[in-house]
Amino acid sequence: MPTAEHVILRELLAREPSWVSGSVLAKRLGVSRVAVWQHMEKLRAAGFAFEAQRSRGYRIAERPPTLYAPLVETQLKVRPRNFSLLVLDDVDSTNDEAARQLAGGRPAPFAILARRQSRGRGRFGRAWHSEATTNLYASFAFRPRVAPERMQTFTLWMGVNICELLANFAQLAPGIKWPNDILFDGRKAGGMLTEARVDSDQIRDLVFGLGLNVNSPSGGWPADLARRAISLAEVTGAPLDLNRLAAALIGRVLLAYDKFVDGEHLGTFADLWHRYDLLRGRPVTLIEGGRRHHGIVSGLDDEGALLLRDQHGKAHRFRAGEVTMEKTS
Repeated sequence: MPTAEHVILRELLAREPSWVSGSVLAKRLGVSRVAVWQHMEKLRAAGFAFEAQRSRGYRIAERPPTLYAPLVETQLKVRPRNFSLLVLDDVDSTNDEAARQLAGGRPAPFAILARRQSRGRGRFGRAWHSEATTNLYASFAFRPRVAPERMQTFTLWMGVNICELLANFAQLAPGIKWPNDILFDGRKAGGMLTEARVDSDQIRDLVFGLGLNVNSPSGGWPADLARRAISLAEVTGAPLDLNRLAAALIGRVLLAYDKFVDGEHLGTFADLWHRYDLLRGRPVTLIEGGRRHHGIVSGLDDEGALLLRDQHGKAHRFRAGEVTMEKTS
């Protein structure tokens, strides 16, 4: 149910950059002008700054640099029935929290966002640096009730959708490194992790997690990540509106999920993958089960496996593995 803060933000955002009078806000809320001022003070405490002029009213002068749930929710353009959003200050892992919420019976779909993770992780249980409060750490929970073999390209489909979102949102040029990394100029800005619980012959619970470096400053990375990590703000040269990006991301993920489950992704997946694929035609080293494989990437098969052609021209198919791009002369 919308709070007073939701209603105030909806009015202010709808009329930007114009003013909204205090009497209009009081009428919308059914409260006094003094009560409106009290709610505005709550918004200021959350990081907002407002311009206020007698006889004109209020308008937003500054938005919070960190996640604020009512601002994200107010900007959502896609909101399925029963969808809910939970924004946390601190959590061990948004994927773990989503799994706990599913186990506790929370209706799906829902999203968990956190300002910080203490035990964020990626593939193979690797730690994901999650200290900054100006990045996105998100998990989306679903109950798809579909056969496991139908989900083989799910993470890849979500990856190209996120790349498409970033390209449109901030005129960026992202790329995806199979199977789950989002890169800019060879440096990692995001990682995805999909986890599922299988019940008999169908997937009961599905959690899609994303860590995205949004506004981490240049020079703020730990020494071991300085050459490998990058934030969107470093690419664009200016901070991004974190809450607006979070709302856009939620909408894109929810729509992409529906298209995937309905099979509507089949007509566009190949084109999107070709647009954002960083590996096709590149020499790589792939490590699988302790073995190293060298070759040229020739694309994906219908099940999302990576196709690698070795020095003798023989094609190999890999469902999993760790890929390193080799330098080209």
